[in-house]
Amino acid sequence: MTEVIAVAVITLLAVISPGADFAMVVRNSYLYGRPTGLFAAAGVAAGVLVHVTYTMLGVGLLIASSTALFTAIKLAGAAYLVWIGIRTFRARETLTVDLESKPELTRGGALRSGFLTNVLNPKTTLFVVSTFTQVVGPETPVWQQAGYGLFMAVAHLGWFGAVALFFSDSRLRERMLKAQKTLNRVIGSVLVGLGVGLGFAR
Repeated sequence: MTEVIAVAVITLLAVISPGADFAMVVRNSYLYGRPTGLFAAAGVAAGVLVHVTYTMLGVGLLIASSTALFTAIKLAGAAYLVWIGIRTFRARETLTVDLESKPELTRGGALRSGFLTNVLNPKTTLFVVSTFTQVVGPETPVWQQAGYGLFMAVAHLGWFGAVALFFSDSRLRERMLKAQKTLNRVIGSVLVGLGVGLGFAR
């Protein structure tokens, strides 16, 4: 149950933290309509599955080959959560969304843009790897790891689907962006706490 809670909290924090995926989905929803935004959200979720797949394979190999190396990476993952938490808490830059240029974009193009934005985002890579190294151990069955990965993808689809449906509205979008500083402080504080707690957990 502790593993499930840790995965849920870290995933939800990573999802709602404003970043490249958020800006891309908002932009596509605003310029091309909500259906296009939903296709972009689906692309983001598909990108998460790519991160989950190679992370599961890599973590499995680490556990099988070297427990000491896996432990070292686990500690590095905890340290990363603390570091990114501090950076998020102290962040002063605000996210901007380009709502001016409007090149042609099909729904297939929106799906592709969501997929590539997420797959090429190093922040997502590090969050997925950090999460798995914190909650997955030698005794964690593969089906359970797959369940964690599926939850991550569904959480991204649910959140960014909501972004496409609601935050394409200018008033909601502006409120979300204005609340970035408060949101960053909350997310940063929780990530630091999780990183410290998971780092000392056995």
